[in-house]
Amino acid sequence: MLDAVDAALMRALQGDGRATFQALADGVGLSRTAVRARVRQLVQSGAIRIVGVLHAGVVGMEVLGHVSFRVNGPVGPLLEALGEREAVTFAAQSAGRFPAVAQVRVADDGALTKELTDLRSLPGVEGAEVFRANAVFKDAHSSVRELRDIELDALDWRLVRQLLKDGRASYADLARQVGLSQAAARSRVVRLLNSGVVHVTALVEPSAVGANEQLGFGLRCRGDAEALGSALANMPRVSFMASGFGRYDIIGTLTAPDRCQLVEALESVRSAPGVGYVETWDHLSVRKERRGGERPVEWFPG
Repeated sequence: MLDAVDAALMRALQGDGRATFQALADGVGLSRTAVRARVRQLVQSGAIRIVGVLHAGVVGMEVLGHVSFRVNGPVGPLLEALGEREAVTFAAQSAGRFPAVAQVRVADDGALTKELTDLRSLPGVEGAEVFRANAVFKDAHSSVRELRDIELDALDWRLVRQLLKDGRASYADLARQVGLSQAAARSRVVRLLNSGVVHVTALVEPSAVGANEQLGFGLRCRGDAEALGSALANMPRVSFMASGFGRYDIIGTLTAPDRCQLVEALESVRSAPGVGYVETWDHLSVRKERRGGERPVEWFPG
């Protein structure tokens, strides 16, 4: 059973997966040795994975769309088809007005238009309504940091590949893997992190923290949608938050251990200043969930 210290370490590692054990120890008031042991246990138990998350823009996936499907007949064939599509990063059967929802990430609005044309022709689809994200404030599966202009060479890509597999790999190990000196590997990794190309974070296994309930919501607001989205993203239980245009002004996802806490989180969203109409959909079964910049190892240059 995870205690308050483990939870604090998880939050710290989500913010900076390469934080030193001393920095983590200072944050929770334990010794460096005790913190090292706790982090090792969290990883070995499968409660967390500390990995690099590539910025979606680096792989040409800067545009995010949320699609709500009207379906005639069984939803299973549609979810199967969605799971096979490269642009689809999330797909779920849902309860509410729409029996299936999905998120797609593509290069630009032209690619989004083409993808939506293909999605509308999938099995059982009678129609699809789209939300096009303009600003993503929080995403447990993709970096939302600013991406600075940077030129990547083959050695950079080799380091990226290693960080995607093991976000806490030592500079000595990284140097050995790519054939650099430790100082050169460190310099390149710091550059990759500071530019926003890759963000090292702890991906938390939902069952390890009792996150058994997941609810999606879309809302229309009064006033500044980006200011509201930024504020809502800081609320407990929010795992995804974006503002944009289309069916809603803002979409988000809430995750909680049980229905009671899920309802409490939803009530907090509803009562936030500036929130108008709210529509919800229950994620009954998640068919696909992929990190925003995730690609097969073979995709990366170098």
